[in-house]
Amino acid sequence: MVIDSQPRQALVRRVTGLARSTPGRLGLLVVVLVVASVASGLLSTWSVNRQELALQELATRSEPLAHAAQEVYRALQDADATAASAFLAGGLEPRELRERYEADIAQAQAALSVATASSPDLTATLSAQLPVYTGLVETARTNNRQGFPVGAAYLREASGLMRTQLLPAARELYRSETDRVARAQDDAEFPLVPVLVAAAFVLALVAAQRYLTRITNRLLNVGLLVATGAALLSLLWVTTVSVLVMNDVSDSRTASSKADVLAQARIATLTARGEETLTLVARGSGQAYEKNFVEVSGRLRELLEQAGRLDPSQAVASATENFRQWQQVHQRIREADDAGRYAEAVGLIGNPHFDSLDRDLVRAIGEARQDFSDEVAVARASLAGTVVGVLVLAVIGAAGAAMGLWQRLKEYR
Repeated sequence: MVIDSQPRQALVRRVTGLARSTPGRLGLLVVVLVVASVASGLLSTWSVNRQELALQELATRSEPLAHAAQEVYRALQDADATAASAFLAGGLEPRELRERYEADIAQAQAALSVATASSPDLTATLSAQLPVYTGLVETARTNNRQGFPVGAAYLREASGLMRTQLLPAARELYRSETDRVARAQDDAEFPLVPVLVAAAFVLALVAAQRYLTRITNRLLNVGLLVATGAALLSLLWVTTVSVLVMNDVSDSRTASSKADVLAQARIATLTARGEETLTLVARGSGQAYEKNFVEVSGRLRELLEQAGRLDPSQAVASATENFRQWQQVHQRIREADDAGRYAEAVGLIGNPHFDSLDRDLVRAIGEARQDFSDEVAVARASLAGTVVGVLVLAVIGAAGAAMGLWQRLKEYR
């Protein structure tokens, strides 16, 4: 053991002595700076790549899926309202209402197939119950054409299924997809830790140059100067790009908030329309539907006011005006129905203000979605070339630090 310990102790003394010497310290400094340059570059690259992936998720997956989920809800709600409107016509329903109902069901199924790919658990209820709903509507339609009063019961059952199972499931799907959008936006936020690490590396290079000046009495070291310039350029590049991306992501949040409020307003519009129609279908026993109409209309008024504050566009202003006029027509419908003038009330249900309101909201939602897409596209363009640039600058920084210190090390040979 004594024989073995002596060479080991000698080796330890040699290593510690080398570490205390100036060449040893310079060698250690080379290793530290090269590793720090590579680590800082990789960390910055990872953060930029994460932002790119998050923006790609927003552009190609999260936002389209959120829209598909919203389209499922809208199509189902409109199908229910349209089925009730067609039922009021009695006998053979108007062809345009039938075509609108069929188009809504087809759109709901198409959007559902898109959403199922990402959220199969959330779409299970919709996939299972939608055929049941359409079957009930067809039974109600058949009985109504033959003049059987039981048709109204089937229609109420279908609407009950829509309200208690289909629409809640569609609402949960929509919320899940909008949460996915928010998470992707969070992932694209400012990379604070990589920027701080890059800043620390720049300071380390400055400190290394001061140390080298002190022990060599030479003011500048070209290699370290190049490494510092590369590190500083990388830091400024990543910081500037990240600030631009952060601003674009913030604007995309505003756009997605507008789109969400407008989507809720459109859903509330369709809900109110369904309640208004079912009040007449119930023929004198639709007080619960009228109560729901009043509640949903109040919510719709608040959403339109909120949309006006977020997006004071012409489409939102027109939607607000059409809502006001629709409410006036609804009051006339209630007066006619309460006075026993049922045919007059049914005739008023087809007023154009509901359709105009719906078109205004569609246009406003389209504008908000376009704003969202534009902001994400600008953010993605800002990141173009950043990953390659940061990696190249990291290699230059490592090479510059190694070459600059190697020149000083050669002087001690």
